[in-house]
Amino acid sequence: MADETDTDEDLGELVARTEEAASALLQGDLREYLRSLPHTHDYTLMPPTGGPPRRGHDSSDAAVEATAQFFQGGEVTLEVVETYASGALAVLVAIERQRGNVGGLPEQDWSLRITLVFRREESEWRLAHRHADALVHEIDMEQLAALARG
Repeated sequence: MADETDTDEDLGELVARTEEAASALLQGDLREYLRSLPHTHDYTLMPPTGGPPRRGHDSSDAAVEATAQFFQGGEVTLEVVETYASGALAVLVAIERQRGNVGGLPEQDWSLRITLVFRREESEWRLAHRHADALVHEIDMEQLAALARG
């Protein structure tokens, strides 16, 4: 395990890479996103749109093109809430403060609460899990119940 200084430096680098990756994704650049945040072979995603967890990450040419069509540009600032590291795992809890053109909708706030789990594989941190939701702004119980019902 790295000493505390190395872990702090590692976490600082992960925060910077995460912000770069979020910016690349919002620009529709899946290849740059994956370069900034390489994924583990057993990566899982809890997407902000809900539904079942997804396993693996599709980096095919079709996925690259679909990403470029879905994310049409914008700006991102990463607001770090907390970081944790222990051994070969690191967790980043943050808010991606985003404004952009997503999913064919006009430019708007696209901020997401995220939890990222990284695992060290050899000498590199890789993204093992991402959980994202759009509940940056608090909702009341009726709205939450409606979401829970689907």
